[in-house]
Amino acid sequence: MTLDLFADADLQQPGRLDSIGAQSCVLRGFALPWVERLLPALAEVLVQAPFRQMVTPGGFTMSASLSSCGALGWTSDRDGYRYTRLDPQSGRPWPAMPEVFRQLAVEAARTAGFEHFVPDACLINRYLPGAKMSLHQDRNERDLTAPVVSVSLGLPAIFLFGGHARSDRTQRIPLLHGDIVVWGGVDRLRFHGVLPIKDGHHPQLGAERLNFTLRTAG
Repeated sequence: MTLDLFADADLQQPGRLDSIGAQSCVLRGFALPWVERLLPALAEVLVQAPFRQMVTPGGFTMSASLSSCGALGWTSDRDGYRYTRLDPQSGRPWPAMPEVFRQLAVEAARTAGFEHFVPDACLINRYLPGAKMSLHQDRNERDLTAPVVSVSLGLPAIFLFGGHARSDRTQRIPLLHGDIVVWGGVDRLRFHGVLPIKDGHHPQLGAERLNFTLRTAG
């Protein structure tokens, strides 16, 4: 799928819920009314915790740049994947999660059928063209009963949503600016990833895709 298949009109797509699993869905355009509040809040987070490229336990540099906010931040280095209360780059606590991030995640989770979601960690990924995310499970969290809420902004992406084994067949799901993917319950440990981002220009964010992933980690 190439960028020219995404027309400008898709940036204001009508909201709808697309089921992608027993307890997983895409909320199309759900974040669009929130964007004007999300971006300034993100800018404040990045002043305190700028994007950086992390290294995997195997020694590979991740193609996406990462930051975090909330009580816990996700980190990766030669010692493994984990959550920390301090930003290892600054030695200070991660920036507080902006209230607009929390409110959006709670409302998205509720719309997807998950009441009482209390996110305490928000991983922020920045994808430039060519960046990707390999298939993986979100399993570093202590509370696996809570869903994952993943917000897409900027350039379109192809989200890979697989099964409970890495070798299971994956769905290829186009994600546009403002879409939110929510998965939990029986789908909570399904493998997922992102194909390499195609070249393009988004009217608000330029040549990048931003992804906020909110979880209950502690």
